[in-house]
Amino acid sequence: MKPTTRRKFIGQAALVAAAGTGILSSSCKSNNTMADKTFIHHVYFWLKNAGSAEDTEKLIAGLKKLSKVKTIASFHIGKPAGTNRDVIDSSYAVSWCLFFKNKADQDSYQTDPIHLKFVEECSSLWTKVIVYDSIDV
Repeated sequence: MKPTTRRKFIGQAALVAAAGTGILSSSCKSNNTMADKTFIHHVYFWLKNAGSAEDTEKLIAGLKKLSKVKTIASFHIGKPAGTNRDVIDSSYAVSWCLFFKNKADQDSYQTDPIHLKFVEECSSLWTKVIVYDSIDV
């Protein structure tokens, strides 16, 4: 699996946002069942050694290995953008945004041996993880 390009990621994010705000007409949407809806799994990591370039690189290397899970449709590894507004939380070190074709693919990812190995090898790097999961509306 290749990482998503910035352009492709922004395009996908725009589509998700448009769908969430009702900008897309109903003729563009299908009547998918819950299992058929795009599943977004966005994970935020706070490192034990905040600001450690070495630990950040270890986590990113682990996420790149993790991207090999077959059910991942696309992914994006990011860091805080440096924006500053009251509604922005930029206290995390690394974000990991995954797109799955459906919830079943995401469920499979959770028990995939590659994912379990990532947790085993990299969990010592972080103090906190927050996950936001969403599906198409």
